[in-house]
Amino acid sequence: MKYDENLFENIKHVNEYGQEFWYARELQPLLEYSQWRRFADAIERAKTACANSGHDVADHFAEVGKMVSIGSGAGREVEDYELSRYACYLIVMNGDPRKEVIALGQTYFAVKTRQQELIEDYEKLTEEQTAFCANHF
Repeated sequence: MKYDENLFENIKHVNEYGQEFWYARELQPLLEYSQWRRFADAIERAKTACANSGHDVADHFAEVGKMVSIGSGAGREVEDYELSRYACYLIVMNGDPRKEVIALGQTYFAVKTRQQELIEDYEKLTEEQTAFCANHF
């Protein structure tokens, strides 16, 4: 399969506050985890890393329920997460980098995180500072 960053862009969601997020159940098959149990283990490792780095886990791993069809028109609720970009980054960083899609995910989420940081830093500049940047870069 040919992988590119659209793989992750195509499943990205934006909430009413303009914040990007990804559903874990949509990310799981893209990262080639065939079983939710194994992916849930990767999520738990990422949550531990998040907590140990001083971030609030609930800000990055929002637990949500999702209804799925189980046949004959019946449905049941399954566990899912709304994952921030940082949460996705932590999940792919714990993946096997020999897998092309994991390596792509590591690059994608690292680059997108840095781009967002630069945008936020630029937005904090004063009018005088932005004029200087526009004239010199």
